[in-house]
Amino acid sequence: MSEQRTIAVTINGKRHEAAVPVRLTLADFLRQHLKLTGTHLGCEHGVCGACTVLFDGHSARSCLMLAVQADGHDVLTVEGIAPDANTLHPLQQAFHDHHGLQCGFCTPGILTTLIELLRDNPNPTEADIRVGISGNLCRCTGYHNIVAAALEAARRLRSAERAP
Repeated sequence: MSEQRTIAVTINGKRHEAAVPVRLTLADFLRQHLKLTGTHLGCEHGVCGACTVLFDGHSARSCLMLAVQADGHDVLTVEGIAPDANTLHPLQQAFHDHHGLQCGFCTPGILTTLIELLRDNPNPTEADIRVGISGNLCRCTGYHNIVAAALEAARRLRSAERAP
């Protein structure tokens, strides 16, 4: 029988308490227990970036973390990026406008990675973005439209900060 622990974690601004097996990954907790299936599982070795979430504001591979490690912490998934159900985050809107996705499998991990990058560097260069997402594999796009979308999102976010 699997040992369990009770955890309390804030996910997308909402506190969740649950008894979880001690070997359950954070990715599986998000997907199976909370039905937040936007966090994708690709390689399950931390290489592809599909499972990237923001853990206390920093990008982390949820396939490499145990759910018990999230106890007392804050996790942001792709489902929590938009300000509300009717409004896209500027980064999501830029991805839509610039066709920054094709199959969409890598998109949640890339979006969460870029949220951190744009927060820490509001005026990135193309090279900054390419380095920033270098740990996120995409087999469809060639990254050109992803980079264009990220640059546009950075411009929109800077403009929003300057607005009265």
